[in-house]
Amino acid sequence: MEINGSKQYAHGNQPSTDSNNANKVQSTEKEVFVNHAEITWHEIRRQWVGDQSQKSKRMAREPIMSWTTTYEDLLCSTEPFQQPIPLAEMVDFLVDIWHEEGLYD
Repeated sequence: MEINGSKQYAHGNQPSTDSNNANKVQSTEKEVFVNHAEITWHEIRRQWVGDQSQKSKRMAREPIMSWTTTYEDLLCSTEPFQQPIPLAEMVDFLVDIWHEEGLYD
């Protein structure tokens, strides 16, 4: 039954204020989204890259290739290097050679 725009509840049909308060609390609490795929990605990357704190403590070492090494020295030699050459050092060497020959612009 409705009187003057307000609802009148019969004996057992009145909503409890406790359930209204519980609904308000639930609606104000926000669920926190956890991106499990991103967490897994970072863990796998950390395993792949390794511990960065240990890498920063390494001392810079002398280049393995001599500054006088030429492109022909590398191409004409069939002997293996005395020790592995880091990729960054080889890339720097090749870029320098390519700049000199006008192949890298």
